Amino acid sequence: MAKRILIVTGDGGESYETWYAIHRMIEEGHEPSLAAPSKRRLHLVIHDFEPGWDTYIERQPGYGATADLALADARPENFDAVLLIGGRAPEYLRHRDDLIALVRTMAATGKWVFAICHGIQVLVAADLVNKRTVTCYEHVKSEVTRAGGEWSPRQAVRDGRIITAQTWESHPDFYRAVMAALRES
Repeated sequence: MAKRILIVTGDGGESYETWYAIHRMIEEGHEPSLAAPSKRRLHLVIHDFEPGWDTYIERQPGYGATADLALADARPENFDAVLLIGGRAPEYLRHRDDLIALVRTMAATGKWVFAICHGIQVLVAADLVNKRTVTCYEHVKSEVTRAGGEWSPRQAVRDGRIITAQTWESHPDFYRAVMAALRES
């Protein structure tokens, strides 16, 4: 049965993570909806890992994507799951009360919550990592542990109805877990 998936990102979101999520959901017969602060074309970027660098780099602008839903208009009852994309967007999205309320409500009502890379920052802001085992980009793990979560070095981690992943390099493990979860409900 097709699931309605709310994919959340914004300007500075990771291009590959965004498009991979959209395509995988469509490929599996699900109905993705891309939400951002406003309905418009988003400026996504490509992040990469360079040998010898202490952190990731932004290579260049990535493929853009058009948000078909403004976050203020997103309603938890209209979706079966939420997927929080990484990149730079979660740095500012985590300060949006409407997004935090939406994610909290989805978690509280037993809906699936997925986050990859910096998407975990939204889960931290929503108080959803305390006493949970999660994973994320390694330079964000201190936010997880300070919020009472346990960081795992695994590529993808499931804790209840929350599934998290480290980076776009985690796509195989992450989407294997995500698709299995969506088949469960």
